[in-house]
Amino acid sequence: MHIAVYPGSFDPTTNGHLDIIKRAAKLCDKLIVAVLENPAKKPLFTVEERVTHLKEILKDYENVEVQSFSGLLVDFAKSVGSNIVVRGLRGVTDFSYEFQMALTNRSLDNEIETLFISADTQYLFFSSSQVKEIALFGGNIDNMVPQIIKEEINKKLKEKSY
Repeated sequence: MHIAVYPGSFDPTTNGHLDIIKRAAKLCDKLIVAVLENPAKKPLFTVEERVTHLKEILKDYENVEVQSFSGLLVDFAKSVGSNIVVRGLRGVTDFSYEFQMALTNRSLDNEIETLFISADTQYLFFSSSQVKEIALFGGNIDNMVPQIIKEEINKKLKEKSY
């Protein structure tokens, strides 16, 4: 059985993330979407909220599972029986960073292979950080995130009253 792991912060989950998930799910028997608990970042949503959002959005994908993790990705991958890491690429800048991470992960565990999937052209121009900033200033994020995520972002921004 081929198990792949697609790690990320998913804060928030974007349509670009979903594009990578849907395409990666076709390439493996099981895809684990791994929500990173990163203490260095100041997220809009808690890890639990991000996991809940993803589980709701991906409920119809039988071979996709959502989990959270902290620590080293290679350790998490090994713990779920995977040696395949999926990473989405939007452009040259992403590739430079992701290539470095792939080499680092491989140096930590030489069984780990990284599969790069190029983002669909309609998702090349935005990131989760940009989505949050656009939403904060009242911009239209309809084509960037699923409706459920848009509603959750709006709710969270009202709670935090920026």
